[in-house]
Amino acid sequence: MVNVNFIEENKAIIVDKGTTILEAAQKLGIVIESPCNSEGVCGKCKVQLAAGSLKNVEEYGKHQLPEEEKKQGFVLSCQTKVTGNVEVKAVAKNLNKTLQILNHGQSFDIDVNSFIKKAYNGDGRTIITAGEVILGEEVGDTSAQNYGVVVDIGTTTLVATLVNINTGEELHSVSALNPQSQHAQDVLSRIKYASDEKGLDAMYSMITKELNKLIEKATKNTGIDHQHIYEVIYSGNTCMIHLAANVNPYSLGKYPYTPLLRGGSSLNFDEHLLNISKFGSIYLPPIISSFVGPDITSGVLATRLQDKKQVTLFVDIGTNGEMVLSDHGTLTATSTAAGPAFEGMNISYGMRAEKGAIEYFEINEDGSIDIKTIEDGEPIGICGSGLLDIVGELVVHKVIDKRGRLASPESSELKQNLKDKLVKIDGKIAFEVANGVYLTQKDIRQVQLAKGAVRAGIEFLMDAKNLKAQEVDEVQIAGSFGFHLRAKSLINIGLLPKEFEGKIDFVGNTSKSGGLAFLLNQKYRDEMEVLVTKIDVIELSNGENFDRIFVNCLSFDKQKKSA
Repeated sequence: MVNVNFIEENKAIIVDKGTTILEAAQKLGIVIESPCNSEGVCGKCKVQLAAGSLKNVEEYGKHQLPEEEKKQGFVLSCQTKVTGNVEVKAVAKNLNKTLQILNHGQSFDIDVNSFIKKAYNGDGRTIITAGEVILGEEVGDTSAQNYGVVVDIGTTTLVATLVNINTGEELHSVSALNPQSQHAQDVLSRIKYASDEKGLDAMYSMITKELNKLIEKATKNTGIDHQHIYEVIYSGNTCMIHLAANVNPYSLGKYPYTPLLRGGSSLNFDEHLLNISKFGSIYLPPIISSFVGPDITSGVLATRLQDKKQVTLFVDIGTNGEMVLSDHGTLTATSTAAGPAFEGMNISYGMRAEKGAIEYFEINEDGSIDIKTIEDGEPIGICGSGLLDIVGELVVHKVIDKRGRLASPESSELKQNLKDKLVKIDGKIAFEVANGVYLTQKDIRQVQLAKGAVRAGIEFLMDAKNLKAQEVDEVQIAGSFGFHLRAKSLINIGLLPKEFEGKIDFVGNTSKSGGLAFLLNQKYRDEMEVLVTKIDVIELSNGENFDRIFVNCLSFDKQKKSA
């Protein structure tokens, strides 16, 4: 047995030899992000050891930190086993105090006709009903105190909005990271993690605990009693809904990828420990398919894609790329696994959208560079919007070629300032984005894979409906991440075809705004339950040409710089 002492946290634990530092931290309740599920590829779980402790650890696996960091005592906690007593000086923390999470999205005028209603009977009691069912009664006239919560359960982030069900007024929104992402960043790794009882219990407990924290924050801010919250809407992708409902998602990870939940139904309060009324319930919007979930159902509802009299492409860009094509109201949907690159999670200097994250990057004609960071902090990393800006600008200015390779510092095509930014890190060429912040060749490959997956999904969807890019009249980019992007960057890296220029609209968090419509008017529940059965879902894995399309979409084709 050996002792692992976390100095800053003032916590220590006795563990067996061979235990990883990450495992020791988890046993103590110390949060160290490991979004790659301890595969050692994301680099986000690094810790710094006291000098004398380095002899008492054993690193394994092929994924190691740069030599400069190793000299400073940094190791990957998920890839480092303890063989003797160890002192951990510092844990790499993502404090999330300034995290930017979008909580608004496009919607339409909603007539309030809620599923949950309260009525005072004039005899000292208020009757609470859900549709035609009486849920219970409360003493006195509490009919004005009728509240609900809409939750957008993203793979990476959570947004909860407290709503007055009687009036439709949004009272307060709160947000946080999805705590599940500390252990498994993308949907596939989360399915794997939760496929046994222990993993499912951990994932369910994490999300429930965090949602209760958000509900508590919202009620404290507004002075509302949580006992007067009667319905919670869960809007998220199919896997996230399974995990939040405590349903094993294993079937989503194997053919024929059939969800165990179909949505369009409610969960009872007594089966889920949310801090709401004892008469409360959780509504799950209808699920379109295994990988096109209720978040997209909500998005379709919020943007009224079924009512479009033109060709509209709806794309939710994030860890997953989910998209719906509306051809004059006829809907076709698909999804693709973009991975965590857009969230900065497998990028060398990637980070979430917090203070100090580079969110804007522009190369001027003379080769000079303009950079903006969140809250004007000192640049310490790159968030998703900054990443796409950087890669897009480097492609346009020939620092990155169409195959995704960084140019040589001796290239005659480059401005001198850009040549000077090409430096060697651990013997390999990288681009210095800001002082101490670099974009590596590996990072570019990750962006290629992510953008290639989304672009291939778009191309495959259009091909299935015999549509050309120029025939698309409108492109709606949805999601919290998508809202912070620039149209020019999406076109410059080739994630969207250049024919979409001038047609792109950023519609925001439609998962939440569509969830609000489900809460406030019960007719949309019936409408969308019928509509999802009419949506033609295309599974890319079954497409005979998808691999070819995907490979073609990896290229950074030379683009005319978008204005």
